[in-house]
Amino acid sequence: MTARHALRPSLVLAALAALAAPSLAQTDTRSAEELEALYWARQEAAIQRFTDADVAFMTGMIGHHAQALIMSEMAERNGAGPAVRRLAARIDNAQRDEIETMQRWLRDRGQPVPEVHIEGTRLMIHMTGGDAESAAMDHGQMDHGQMDHGQHGGAGMAHDHGSMPGMLTQAQLDELDAARGAEFDRLFLTYMIGHHAGAVTMVDDLFASDGAAQGGNTFKVASDIQVDQRTEIARMQLMLDQMLGATD
Repeated sequence: MTARHALRPSLVLAALAALAAPSLAQTDTRSAEELEALYWARQEAAIQRFTDADVAFMTGMIGHHAQALIMSEMAERNGAGPAVRRLAARIDNAQRDEIETMQRWLRDRGQPVPEVHIEGTRLMIHMTGGDAESAAMDHGQMDHGQMDHGQHGGAGMAHDHGSMPGMLTQAQLDELDAARGAEFDRLFLTYMIGHHAGAVTMVDDLFASDGAAQGGNTFKVASDIQVDQRTEIARMQLMLDQMLGATD
């Protein structure tokens, strides 16, 4: 969906009125069609205000979120408790939506878009669109701590997901996948807290970058991730504290 299609007619009409307002005292002679064209031109200009840091954030966060999907999908099959299963389902739903939002953000700006495919603990990212040559990135064939996606071609940028804050190594993913019941719950909460904290760090780094997160809805995407992850960290820490307290 393009930015144009996402807006309700009432919002467009209100924006057109705002464009015309400064000229009312001097008798604005622009037609409704001209005002609408001006409005959409300004919308397009807003979309095109982005930095390399914005693109790197969206691209990297898609891979970061994708690993959270791998972790969350383990809950049902690994016998997680009801509370952890509910939490995992919320994380899965929220991060799938955010992945789609970030993919659309990149697509609207003509940037290469990471397409995510998951099989068990294996994450495949295929870059499409923009100036990228299609590149399959098979995370399951290498240690997550050593992943340098720049080796796979793509957009000419190195996407080292293994170096992103909070990312689990392949050994940690395997450990989580092998755990069952209460042990899975403990590991899931422990690892997901660290994973979420890494996402918050990525947002902080984006906001600290000169000129970043200023155009379009970039700030909203990043700030929503920051707030949601911090809220879930607090919830998971409480759950983990209660779990560990019950075993003392």
